[in-house]
Amino acid sequence: MDNEFLVWQIYDRKDTVILHWCKIYPLDQISRSMTQKITGRVADFTQKIFYPAEITLKNGRISAIERLAVKEEGLPFILPGFTDSHVHIESSLLLPAEFARLAVVHGTVATVSDPHEIANVCGLEGVDYMIENGKTVPFKFNFGAPSCVPATVFETAGAHLDATAVDQLLSRPEIKYLSEMMNFPGVLSKDPEVMDKIAAAKKYGKPVDGHAPGLRGDTARQYAAAGISTDHECFTKEEALDKLQLGMKILIREGSAARNFEALIDLLHDYPDQIMFCSDDKHPDSLVVGHINQLCARAVAKGIDVFKVLQAACINPIRHYGLGVGLLQIEDPADLIIVEDLEHFTVRETYINGACVARNGVSLIDPKPQPAINRFTIGEKSLAEFAYPLLKFGEEENFEQVYVIEALDGQLITHKRIHPITDVAGKDDLLHSNVEKDLLKIVVVNRYQPMPIAKSFIRNFGLKKGALSSSVAHDSHNIVAVGVDDESLCDAVNRVIQCRGGLSLSFPGKNGQEGSVLPLPVAGLMSTGDGYEVAEAYTQLDRMSKEVLGATLRSPYMTLSFMALLVIPELKLSDKGLFDAGKWGLV
Repeated sequence: MDNEFLVWQIYDRKDTVILHWCKIYPLDQISRSMTQKITGRVADFTQKIFYPAEITLKNGRISAIERLAVKEEGLPFILPGFTDSHVHIESSLLLPAEFARLAVVHGTVATVSDPHEIANVCGLEGVDYMIENGKTVPFKFNFGAPSCVPATVFETAGAHLDATAVDQLLSRPEIKYLSEMMNFPGVLSKDPEVMDKIAAAKKYGKPVDGHAPGLRGDTARQYAAAGISTDHECFTKEEALDKLQLGMKILIREGSAARNFEALIDLLHDYPDQIMFCSDDKHPDSLVVGHINQLCARAVAKGIDVFKVLQAACINPIRHYGLGVGLLQIEDPADLIIVEDLEHFTVRETYINGACVARNGVSLIDPKPQPAINRFTIGEKSLAEFAYPLLKFGEEENFEQVYVIEALDGQLITHKRIHPITDVAGKDDLLHSNVEKDLLKIVVVNRYQPMPIAKSFIRNFGLKKGALSSSVAHDSHNIVAVGVDDESLCDAVNRVIQCRGGLSLSFPGKNGQEGSVLPLPVAGLMSTGDGYEVAEAYTQLDRMSKEVLGATLRSPYMTLSFMALLVIPELKLSDKGLFDAGKWGLV
């Protein structure tokens, strides 16, 4: 009841006043219908100035902007709300409604959201689930049609969206674009299914998002010529320049694991019309601390003109995707924020369609209970299934060597390393983790059907004992785990299976295996709980992974979730085996 009003009707009948209860209205509905006045320094993007003014909000829109002859000192700044130009809501481990509750505190009013993760688990039902949950809160989600479900044929997913299904999605007005086309080899080879999906987007006049890490020169030109309009996967400034000069928009990404802000931010000086800010994948503990506002503060601190910064954070996403989000113009939807200054971008208030949804660091959006959907059919695994026999190596392999995935902190890419097999071979004809050399066993367990467990080795996680496991494993979201010993691997994986999805850890204790799990019952990707409570539970799990198990990565669970993402070079592990993106095949 905190965000609801009791509305009464008063009748005057022959000098008798009757007070009659009528209805309970949501607070945001009341505030939209009221006339409100907001005073501050308003951003004028045409003249690139700020001026003191009073903005009138009525019926969810800006009805007037009146200049004031007052001193500017002490007045807050009024800006358009921030838009995250590319994000997978699922990676926050929160439902859309809970993501919104946390994001509005930082001035975010809209997202360009790719429901690719839940689509790989639950198909069209998953996309509809995200859209409907997003409608329960005053926030502007803009979902795309997932283009790559599954991402490749070298993994097992829970669903398949062909060109016909993608066409049907794109025909819907609430679907704003074709989500990131990760199958860039399919674009370059003009794969019929891939080209049909791109053609469907063109038919409906909707943009096509890109995903082409490392692509440069003539191949980048072919990719852009197919109609791909953006890329958020650039490693270097040189790669981004190649794509900018082809007319593509470049998204500067700062997520919980993948970060390219430092490499790309200087491009905003010269290409303000072609740069946007995004988070891509952001865990709840990071979202509690900040969102797009953090990128604005960092960019201004580097000496970039504030209007160029705000163009990337507010203007460009709206124009590129044709979003129904206001830009501080008369008759626009009243989507705006009030910030204390243009250095830290601390948000005082956030308005969406004229309703105040956050004030002084407190979200005014109520939690929305939601049932879970899922697809998780396997039973618990036995310890014997995690054994890695030396006999697994076939005739094409060099018996003296073993492939090792090298994880990189802050990056989705990995390096391919080769180690002598003696580093991991035991006297029992089995391959084991070698903690001294930081060579740990990594496994992927098929969650959709009983299959043998895929196994390989990885370095740079730094675990000294125990194991980490996650059912958030891009893109097919099987279970991925990394660990020091098979007992911990088995226990961590089974903790996830028992919850039908989650993040877990396990380690040897005095009375057997000890550990913890954060359940994710919605598709094995998201919690149904309060966003702030989920963030706290995640923070505790992350802390244990470092303090108890010895993980050395900044965000070990986020990094782990990308070790099965085959479309990002160089070496990854799927439920079908070890995959080399350079060769585009299993090794």
